[in-house]
Amino acid sequence: MKYFYSSFIVTLIGLGIAYQIGGFLAVYICFLLGILEVSLSFDNAVVNAKVLSKMSKIWQDRFILYGIPIAVFGMRFLFPVLIVSVAASLGMWETFLLALNDPDAYHTALAANKNQIYIFGGAFLLMVFLSFFFEKKDIKWIKLVEDNYLIHILTKTDNMPLFIAICVGMIMAYLTQNISYALSYFGAILLYMALSLFDEIFSANGVKSGIMGFLYLEVLDASFSFDGVIGAFAMSENIFIIMIGLGIGAMFVRSLTLFMVHKKTLESFIYLEHGAHYAILALAIIMFINIFHEISEAVTGTIGFGFILVAFLSSIYQKRKLQK
Repeated sequence: MKYFYSSFIVTLIGLGIAYQIGGFLAVYICFLLGILEVSLSFDNAVVNAKVLSKMSKIWQDRFILYGIPIAVFGMRFLFPVLIVSVAASLGMWETFLLALNDPDAYHTALAANKNQIYIFGGAFLLMVFLSFFFEKKDIKWIKLVEDNYLIHILTKTDNMPLFIAICVGMIMAYLTQNISYALSYFGAILLYMALSLFDEIFSANGVKSGIMGFLYLEVLDASFSFDGVIGAFAMSENIFIIMIGLGIGAMFVRSLTLFMVHKKTLESFIYLEHGAHYAILALAIIMFINIFHEISEAVTGTIGFGFILVAFLSSIYQKRKLQK
């Protein structure tokens, strides 16, 4: 429980501020936004835990200390403002005033560029899944998918995740016929490859590079936050209420990540990591579909949670099976 003390404190402070902004209705909306964020990012916590477990203790602490303000203020407040600023050719301050004084116009500008956001996030998450899927590992969850002759052959092929991602990108470029979408997609692929390359250079003795691991986790968090930031406008047009609500959820996701690292949850529940990555694949696919047809955040969150739940139950079943 101690891992969540800070989250509860932040929640109380956040809800107090929300009450000052808009009374009990604002408090309730923040509560709902927090749940939305956790439901959309639960699989993010699992993947974060895996990455953090390979980082030094000092960088684990920095992820919590510095990662929280970046996640709350940076990704869920400044980042959307930056997107609208670039898209609308406005200064950051002008965009902030637009969000403050004319939230409808701000939301419209953000929504007008959501497809580029979706395709960028989807591409990055696709690379996260493919890199996991094709890495050599002893534990297989869905053996029909993960442990067959074709996958064995493909796993031995260098850069297979990149090849598949490029093929998907070419298909998306053909379907959308939009150069900005293609640039967003391949920009995400390049970013992922750059982070991976620098991580290999700076990692040592099996310990993941601190700064590169930190940057990787922040980009991953951003990819997961896109859905929540855009979907939050369905509940409120007040950017401060949105930031508080999503920030509360992000805080609990961080606490959950730390809990899983220290309790070695992924070692106890061996299929959780698999479930999280399948959830990531589902989220990537949904982001791509969102370009053509809007899918509710409720569906996205349910699918992600479903994969985690099934993986959790499968882990328990496997553990009991081995104990017999």
